[in-house]
Formats: sequence, C-alpha cells, structure tokens
Amino acid sequence: MANWIFITIMALTLAVIFTWSFRTLPKERWQILCAMPLRKGGSGTWTGLNLTYYGLFNAMALCAAVLLVIVLTGAAGVDLRILAGVVCLLLGCCLPASRIIARWVEKKPCTFSVGAASFLGIVAGPWLVRLVQILSSDLLFPPFDAMAVLAALMLGYALGEAIGRLGCISFGCCYGRPMDEMPGVIQRCFPWMSFIYSGDTKKIAYAHRLEGKPIFAVQALTAVLYSAAALTGTWLFLWGEASIAFVLCLAVTQGWRLLSEFFRFDYRGDRKISVYQWMSLISIPYGMLLLPLFPAAGMPLAVGTGLRLLWHPSVILFLQALWIFMFVRTGKSEVTGSTLSFHVIDCRL
Repeated sequence: MANWIFITIMALTLAVIFTWSFRTLPKERWQILCAMPLRKGGSGTWTGLNLTYYGLFNAMALCAAVLLVIVLTGAAGVDLRILAGVVCLLLGCCLPASRIIARWVEKKPCTFSVGAASFLGIVAGPWLVRLVQILSSDLLFPPFDAMAVLAALMLGYALGEAIGRLGCISFGCCYGRPMDEMPGVIQRCFPWMSFIYSGDTKKIAYAHRLEGKPIFAVQALTAVLYSAAALTGTWLFLWGEASIAFVLCLAVTQGWRLLSEFFRFDYRGDRKISVYQWMSLISIPYGMLLLPLFPAAGMPLAVGTGLRLLWHPSVILFLQALWIFMFVRTGKSEVTGSTLSFHVIDCRL
C-alpha cells in the first residue's frame, strides 16, 4: 500500500506542477526570477545580473532526481555512503561534459546540453558503479545490488529531465517547430499542443523571431513522457523488476530524444541527424548489452525504508548544497542583461 501511495503522490504532484507550468511559463514574466546589482553606472543606475527561472527549475530537477535515487536505493538496502560516492562521481563527470560537448556541437560559448550529460552518464555510469562496488568491498561496506543503483539512476534521470524541461519553457529554448510547419495530422488533431511565447529576451524571440506564434510544445510532451516513464519505472522497481525499469526508462528517454529532435526548431548543429541523436541511438543498444553484466536481485521492496533516509541530516544538507550549486551554475543568465535604478518612496517616509 505504501508503494502505491508514494507513486500516486508523485503523479498528482507532477500533474499540478505541469498544468500550472504549461499555462504560465511561456509568458514574458516567467523568464527572469530576479536581478542583482553588480556595478554602478551613470545617472544613478546599476548594471544587473539576471537570475532565471531556468536555473530554479534545473535546481529543482536535479534535487528531485537525486531524492528519487536516494529513496529507491534506500529501499534496495544500498548504504548511503555508497550512493553518495556514486552520485558525486557521476555529477563530477557529467556536469562539465554538458558544457564541453554542447560547445563543440553548437559552436556557442554560452550553452550546455542535458543530452550530452545523459549520454556520458549512460556510458560511464555502469563502470563508476562497478568501481564503487569494488572499492566498497575493500572498505568492508555492505554489498549492494549494482543493477538497483543503475535503475534508480536512470529513473532519477527521467524524472529530473521531465522537470528540467520546465526551465526550457521558461527561457524559451529547446523549442519546437512552428505549428504551420508541422505535419497536417498534428495541425488538425492537436492544435492545442502548442505554446505562444511572449518576451523579446526569450531565446525563441531573438534566435528565430517566433514570438507570438503558435509553436509545437515539444518540451511539454517530453516532460509528460519522461515523467510517465519515471512513474511506471518506479512501480516496476519497487516490485523487484529493476532491470525492466532500467530498460523502460532507457528506451523511452533515448528513443524520444532521437525522434523529438525532428520536431525541434532550435539550432542543434549543421547535420541532418544531430550529434545528440547519434548519442541517443548508440545509448539504447549499449544499455541493453549491460544487462547480463549487472544481474538484478529481483525482490519486491518497501518504499518506506528509503523514505526514512530523507530525514538523515546529511541528506538534507546535501540536497540543499546541491540545489544552491545547480541554481548558481545554471541560473546566472549569460545572454541577457539588466539596468537597475533605486529610489525612495516619499509617501512612506
């Protein structure tokens, strides 16, 4: 019963967040969260640093992903110290790669790609888990199910990217094609599956001048598909089917990334099939080949065991630090600026 309650609460929470976000975030008001004064200029004004909702949603996405991984691996009996080692190694590899690979593909200095980070995570993640497994046995830590960790990481990735797409909607990036360029069946049957962006500082406005036009809501579709995969995978995981949960989320996330880029209009490189699509295409068979090397224990689990870990002080502090780090890393806008002025309200003196 506890497993069902956990999954139901997850689903309802995501449904509320997505319903609000899809209606609200394309508006101009929801790009810049706040502006901080940096340097004083002329006429009493200040040059400002913009902090974005993009960073806020990315920080939320990373924390939600790690939180789900903690709960699921905790339910599988994985020691918290082992999980901390795996997460730190994985983030240490993937976060720099998200910028390096994106700059190489898109030839832009101020960009990064979740697709690049996820590809490196899928390739390197299993071997990092195996490395931690070897080191943990040398340090006399309790043995753990490597596939349970891999499946939990894949589920966390699916959930994290689903929530992270809300940041893309807010900033106006990773956008779809104009609806009048979509196949006729989509135009006729799904005219409601579109966003209309406002605000000339959104990427869709300054990159392709598509402000005010109906745009295929590819980010929303991605968020719904990935979150559905994460919810279904969580149910399978808790019923002892970690391998199936891993394959399901791998196939849905990488398969949809391969297909969805045909519906996207933002710049993804000069090739007809982008580098990111090739990464996704390679990831699926690569992940399948890992299954015989990482056999799963196959025992039903109780989510309550993992939920109790969330009250551990180290987990709370780690999630707070992770949130701050991700918000600072992705929330500082490098492509927009601001000019601030301050004054006294005389009637309140």
